Amino acid sequence: MKQFIHPSHKLEQQIKKHLFDYLLLVTAGVLFLFFLQIFNGEKLLQFIIFLAFTSFYIIWGVYHHVIEDSVHLKSLVEYILIGFTILFIFLMKFIILP
Repeated sequence: MKQFIHPSHKLEQQIKKHLFDYLLLVTAGVLFLFFLQIFNGEKLLQFIIFLAFTSFYIIWGVYHHVIEDSVHLKSLVEYILIGFTILFIFLMKFIILP
């Protein structure tokens, strides 16, 4: 009989195993929000910051899966689509439709 492992236990194991990866992502996210606030109203700089974070997010996702040895095309496409969807929403909200 298979023993039931609670989902939160698996999450704790993943966080412990990849603590550096997640700290790097959270730190980048905080810095991203910080720089967006500093350059509030500067549309070009905000776009560059957003593009840099989107690129970082995609690279981070690839790195994370390479380290885990779980690289699949589906995962890579997912990171790219999420990154560019967020970038598109930013473009619509802040630049095209102010």
